[in-house]
Amino acid sequence: MNHFKQIAAALEHRGLDAMLLSCEANRFYASGFHSSGTDGMALVTRKKNYYFTDSRYTEAAGRAVQDAELREVGPGKGYSTRLKEAIEEQSIEKMGFEDAYMTVQDYETYRKALPCELVPAAELLAELRRVKDREELEIMTAAQRIAERALADILKEIRPGVTEKEIAARLQYLMLHYGAENMSFDPIVVSGPNGSLPHGVPSEKEIRSGEFVTMDFGCIYHGYCSDMTRTVAVGSVTEEMRTVYETVLAAQKAGIAAARAGVTGRDVDGAARKVIADAGYGDCFGHGFGHGVGVEIHEEPRASSANGKSLPAGAVISAEPGIYLPGRLGVRIEDVIVITEDGCENLTRAPKELLIL
Repeated sequence: MNHFKQIAAALEHRGLDAMLLSCEANRFYASGFHSSGTDGMALVTRKKNYYFTDSRYTEAAGRAVQDAELREVGPGKGYSTRLKEAIEEQSIEKMGFEDAYMTVQDYETYRKALPCELVPAAELLAELRRVKDREELEIMTAAQRIAERALADILKEIRPGVTEKEIAARLQYLMLHYGAENMSFDPIVVSGPNGSLPHGVPSEKEIRSGEFVTMDFGCIYHGYCSDMTRTVAVGSVTEEMRTVYETVLAAQKAGIAAARAGVTGRDVDGAARKVIADAGYGDCFGHGFGHGVGVEIHEEPRASSANGKSLPAGAVISAEPGIYLPGRLGVRIEDVIVITEDGCENLTRAPKELLIL
């Protein structure tokens, strides 16, 4: 799978002859081939595509990259030289670059070395990546199923005395065991009073009876991310714990019910936020309702109070409201949904009613 054609088709609308992709995520989106960090570059023109990399990746790229000419970089033939060759071959006058990712140093290097105008155009890729095609959705669904299998297994292992770190480590192992390539991000596993830390780091703290355990995790499969959060109780819950949990679940369902193409990210966020505020916990929900998920774990579009733009059909976003009571407890429940013309489809199948282990 690659997206060279889609990128090339978008060039004319922006008055560009080519688009230079140096960002790891964007060049994977374009080519379907992954190389780490700055170890690769793609150039998409109206007539021809190029993929540049060094000898460490040449063979692998040759097997994976289709619809592009592969050119190796090395001593005396660096990226600037190879790019200049392609630019002259294709008579490129205006070339888009990823202004949201490229360093000032790299920009200055290419500006001086290349015989064309460099035009800021990171939004071109952001717009394309907002909307997932059928194949992307199939891969993301598969990634979600891997995470859910790991969840089903880890629920059998959570008990008093097990540490947050042990749960996080097991989740990573299980996702790799079931076919993941890597983690979408370092798993968040927090319990009891640590649960009030939305992005808390797993610690040596042992799980205790009467506590919540929040697990936020996901994996990468064929280059695409999954993301989910489940909060479970161990042993028993207090009335306050039950109230907080049910409020978060109701808020999530309200946000999901509001999500459809044409509705703004702000309105989706607001539907969930109102439920939490009406329950008296408005000050305890600080982050947004959700974010885009795809090649990167956080991408556009956002379902937050800051996004007044309409959500497009085909966008994949997380649905993850939470309530956090500092030093006491926290609850977050997260699914991943696909925006459709008449609503949304939930890619997450794992149960989310309150579970007491």
